Amino acid sequence: MQTTGKITIESLMSLEAYSKYRKENKPAIIAHRKLRSVQLGENINLQFESETTIRYQIQEMLRIEKIFEEEGIQQELDAYVPLMPDGSNWKATMLLEYPDVNERKRELARLIGVEDRMFIEVEGHARVYAIADEDLERENDEKTSAVHFVRFELTPAMRASVKAGASVKLGCDHTNYPAHTVIAPETLSSLAGDLK
Repeated sequence: MQTTGKITIESLMSLEAYSKYRKENKPAIIAHRKLRSVQLGENINLQFESETTIRYQIQEMLRIEKIFEEEGIQQELDAYVPLMPDGSNWKATMLLEYPDVNERKRELARLIGVEDRMFIEVEGHARVYAIADEDLERENDEKTSAVHFVRFELTPAMRASVKAGASVKLGCDHTNYPAHTVIAPETLSSLAGDLK
């Protein structure tokens, strides 16, 4: 799967070509996704997206839904391309993971607004809070969603620090989920590649 910096209809593989590619390359794609996954506490996982992860997601949706007409392909592009980082930011799918149904229901009620309390802190710089769910509202007065899409916008100075090797902390300062972790060097190295 060739990365081009931009995902277009022309840059996608046909269903047949993707089927062959998928058999040989699925383990590498899964490893890439795992590398870009950051666990925050026991129940929040951020999957930082990249052109590779978004391209894979689009190709998978086309394969599963057997979409081969241009209009359908364009709808998938419209849904997923905005989730790709664009050089000044990191974008992530945020998952609130509670295997037990009753616990999940209780915790999603306690964690309303958690997506807005997620932050990135580049060593030597102020915290940057997530811009969440730009596509649609994912919570109501009773509970938050188990899935959010977040964007962390980094200043040029922050991007330069990351590229120069500064450490980065991912955290949450929601009253009911205070947590932070330093992003592992190998993960940070992959994320640094998203920045211009």
